Amino acid sequence: MASTTTPPPTVGFDLDMTLIDSRPGIRACYRALSERTGTHIDADLAVTRLGPPLADELINWFPAERIDEVADLYRAMYPTYAIAATPALPGAREAMSAVREAGGRAVVVTAKHEPNAKLHLAHLGIDPDAVIGDLWAEQKALALREHGASVYVGDHVGDVRGALAAGALAVAVATGPCDPAELREAGADVVLADLTEFPGWLSDYMNDQENGGTPGYSPAVRA
Repeated sequence: MASTTTPPPTVGFDLDMTLIDSRPGIRACYRALSERTGTHIDADLAVTRLGPPLADELINWFPAERIDEVADLYRAMYPTYAIAATPALPGAREAMSAVREAGGRAVVVTAKHEPNAKLHLAHLGIDPDAVIGDLWAEQKALALREHGASVYVGDHVGDVRGALAAGALAVAVATGPCDPAELREAGADVVLADLTEFPGWLSDYMNDQENGGTPGYSPAVRA
């Protein structure tokens, strides 16, 4: 049977704990915020549950009426404390390159404040085709659909929900707070140990699609 022609993919990526290890920078920023506000924040605990919006963490440490004020302060302090301290995760640049080499587009869709997300990517020399911030879980589907993403890669069950809401293939990496079993239970189509496995998976997936494979299926389910 003749192979079909599959259009190049648009792949969405989450940012925190998918492309970058934001724990050192966020830890430093929370410690500075604690000192600035005189409010105890367990920064080591906070960085074990990255993914949801900032307000979801701040409510553990501040009264509800102060959340907007403190969130604004945190975001203003963030570039000073968090950008230089945050490295790319292994395979991040190679994953982006794999999408481009396949003729596709790479977009970053994140819950992080968009200006700070862009600062991270610029500092690390990672240059996606678009960056969309301030979206969490199912809200991410808005940007994924707008950009025509057929695959979304993230580390959190919220990322899996966003992918599924957009009708995209949910590819999860076990580099964040959610383990492989949690990611599968949330509905992830593919679970990889980290982004170093993504180029090989993408190649297999593209080959499968070119040869008439079932949409959304990939034999390369790992972790």
